[in-house]
Order: sequence, then structure tokens, then C-alpha cells
Amino acid sequence: MTSGAPPSSDPVAPGRAIVAACLGATWFLWGSTYLAIKWALTSLPPLFQMGSRFIAAGLIVGAWAHWRGARWPSRREWVSAAWLGALMLAGGYGGTAWAEVTVGSGLVVAFIAVTPALVAVAQWPYGVRPTALEAAGIVLGLAGVLLLVRGQGFAASPVGLGAMVLACTTWALGSVWSLRGLPGGRDLALAPGAAGYASQMLVGGAMLLLGSLVAGEHPRWPPDARALACWAYLVVAGSLLGFLAYMELLRRTSMTLASSYTFVNPVIALLLGVGLGGEQVSRLEWSAAGVVLLGVVLLLGRRR
Repeated sequence: MTSGAPPSSDPVAPGRAIVAACLGATWFLWGSTYLAIKWALTSLPPLFQMGSRFIAAGLIVGAWAHWRGARWPSRREWVSAAWLGALMLAGGYGGTAWAEVTVGSGLVVAFIAVTPALVAVAQWPYGVRPTALEAAGIVLGLAGVLLLVRGQGFAASPVGLGAMVLACTTWALGSVWSLRGLPGGRDLALAPGAAGYASQMLVGGAMLLLGSLVAGEHPRWPPDARALACWAYLVVAGSLLGFLAYMELLRRTSMTLASSYTFVNPVIALLLGVGLGGEQVSRLEWSAAGVVLLGVVLLLGRRR
């Protein structure tokens, strides 16, 4: 007769459950937000839409952190929040939303599959090298993006292509620098926990709203019901759940695993874009999505 400890006594199990939940949020919730961005554009222009959603999410997270007794970020931590907010939110989200003005949501997300390759390049100065299997997954993802650029969507919108190059580059740099600091050795540590994430959202959201003002964006008021519902979904699913889950993955797992959403999101977004959004996707673009999906299989092949 044998006896064993209950599953809850395993100190590793809660951590695995958190990682699994965070992966689910970044894979599936994030994959669904890009069609919501597209639909919200009917009333809320790109920079205003992104800035207002992160200001709202930052206020909610900040209020919760304050209620939990978290300390106010220091001046140095606010500077770090400004760096990461500019890269990951103003550059990453702002560029993505700008691209969706002229390119279908599914194709925009499919392009994001280039991010792990950029993350690998950004980690090179820190002595981090991908394994052979991870490198194969990255190469396949990059090949899928190259196929995608040849499709009708990006070929007809050089502005959208440029916006996505900017978005993916700044997001990759922000992801690496949030974990490893600037190449010169300066740390970019946020305040601990929710207070740090709230500061990043507030600063990044403020930058996006300033960009909206400079660009002369004019939201339609009152917004139509679907645009307003999509904006609320972006605040909850995209900013509160998806973005916080991604930052938690950066803290708990490898950069490669945290970035794996870039291979799964295209499939989710393409299916939603075609099925619900009525977007047109060519056979070449579907093939590109298949290539990037194979990339994620290789990328995670060695992980349990």
C-alpha cells in the first residue's frame, strides 16, 4: 500500500498553473483582440483608441495595487516605466493599430510572427543563443512572414507594412530590455507587482494620447455601440488580462516561450477576421499562416 501527498502539496504545481493560464491569455485572448481593434476604428482612431484603453487599464490596476497596499513607484521606476511604455505600448500597440487602418486584422497579427526572430537578435549582445529546435521554429516563422509580405494585403499598403516593422521591433526591444536592462548596463526595473505594470500602462497610454493629439485624430462622439463594446473588451481582455499575463510570463519563463503567442495569434485572428469580419485572405496568405503555425510546434517541441 502506498500513499502520496495531495497534488496541492507540490510547490511547483501552482507555478505551472499560472504559466498555463498566462499562455492561454496571450495565445487566445490576444488573438481575439485584433478584430476588436479593427471594429473599434469606426469611431475611435488608432492612437486615441490604444492610449485611452491603457489609461483606463492603468487606473484600474493602479487602484487595485493601492488597495492592496503597494508602494508608489520611485522616480527611477517611473523612468523605467517611460522606457518600456514608449517601446511596448506606444511603439508596439500604436504601430499595430495604425497598420489596421489599411490592412486586415488577421494579416496584421500574422506579421507579428517575426517578433521571436527580433527577440533572438536583441538577446544576442547578452550572450543568449537559441537552441537548434528554437532556431528552426524562428526561421519557419520568419519564412511565413516573408510569404505574407508578398500577399495582397501588405503589398497594397506600404504604410501598414512600415507600421508593423516599427511595432514588432519596439515590442521585441522592450521585451528584452524589461528583463535584461539596456545594453549599457542600466536596469529597467519597474515597481514590484501590479504597481509597476500600472505605471507602464499609464505612461505608455499618455504617450499614445499625446501622439493622437499631434496626429490630429478626432474620435467620433458618441461612438457607435459596437465600437464602444470593442473598446471595453480591449481594456479587459487585451490590457488587464493579456498584457499582464505576458509581463508575468517574461518574469517566470524564457523569452522564447513568452513570445510564443506570436505564432498562435495569427491563426486565431485569421479565423476571426474571415469568419466574423468578412476579411479577404488569399491562398498564399493562408499558406503563410500554416508555416508560422508549424514554427510554434517546433519552437515548443522540446518543452513539456
